[in-house]
Amino acid sequence: MLRRPVLTLCATALSLAAPVALAHPHIFVDTALSVRVDASGLPVGIEVTWKYDELYSLLIFEDMGLDPDYDGVLTAPELAEIQRFDMHWIEGFEGDLYASGSDGRLAFGPPEPISTTVDGGRIETRHFRPFAATAPRELSIRAYDPTFYTAYDLTGGVHAPAGCTVAIEKADVEAAQARLAKELGSEAADTDDFPEVGDAFADTVTLTCEAGS
Repeated sequence: MLRRPVLTLCATALSLAAPVALAHPHIFVDTALSVRVDASGLPVGIEVTWKYDELYSLLIFEDMGLDPDYDGVLTAPELAEIQRFDMHWIEGFEGDLYASGSDGRLAFGPPEPISTTVDGGRIETRHFRPFAATAPRELSIRAYDPTFYTAYDLTGGVHAPAGCTVAIEKADVEAAQARLAKELGSEAADTDDFPEVGDAFADTVTLTCEAGS
């Protein structure tokens, strides 16, 4: 889940809702992934682009006291203030990005901010996630919020340099919805234990990179 100050306000309102009302995302993020490799062709990290939906962008503006005329355009000082707003991650937050190789999950280093812009009233941010150790030439990548509060759609595509191939397996949404319904039914009336089903709704990217020449 994206950790932002404004989510405190959202969570307060949603805490009064029934579990069924929570059974869908509340933040929608158009996502792009760009793989970087070293001279030998090994993946060294992933550049992540998040383009937030208009409503969430508006909530961020209001929470930070920006865009008082509601035209979706920020002044230079306002743009300076909003830089890195989504880079203040709480302990344990993994950036809603997961990668694994044949030996299991790969660890990422801390996020490296690149930019924050606003286009058409929507906030778009970019950051880089370096792998903490040498990554294999073939790996799988997934972008999702385990709690399914935030939905990440690979609308921006998955990009890789020459020598790498990308294959995307779309999520089985029908099966994911069935799993969600089943797990919600087993949670009784405890809304504090919303099942972590975000992975079921995530596309799976398979990246294969050849050795550099």
